[in-house]
Amino acid sequence: GRDGVNVTPSEVEDMIYGYAVGLDLTRRDLQAIAKKKAAPWDTSKAFDRSAPISQIRNASEIRHLNSGSIWLNVNGEKRQEGDISDLIVPVCELILDLSKLFELKAGDLIFTGTPEGVGFAMQPQLFMKHGDSVTVSVEAIGKLTNPVVQG
Repeated sequence: GRDGVNVTPSEVEDMIYGYAVGLDLTRRDLQAIAKKKAAPWDTSKAFDRSAPISQIRNASEIRHLNSGSIWLNVNGEKRQEGDISDLIVPVCELILDLSKLFELKAGDLIFTGTPEGVGFAMQPQLFMKHGDSVTVSVEAIGKLTNPVVQG
């Protein structure tokens, strides 16, 4: 893509180089502590190996995505499932909004959010643990499989 700040709707698609499957993890233990203290919970989102991504697919190869299946399995069990069309803020609108707050640079990664099911994963007995295998898929982009590694 290209750099941009305060971009217009007609510029957004030109800013998108490509798409990847990403896994945006949260350490619920650190998040809970921070929430109790009314403190920022950025450390629950920014830890080693917290956001792996697949190979980036060029947008010109797969078109700009407005719909397509998204799902996440842990050890083969479906935990989340949705569709790109269900995103609260569509990708292009998200980029427009972010460009008003930040100077976006070529190479920046933007994670769009999660499909339904994150509440399901909030149950302590379902927290991922060392040795689990997580697979995420986004239609037209591909799959990403990673082991959970306690670091």
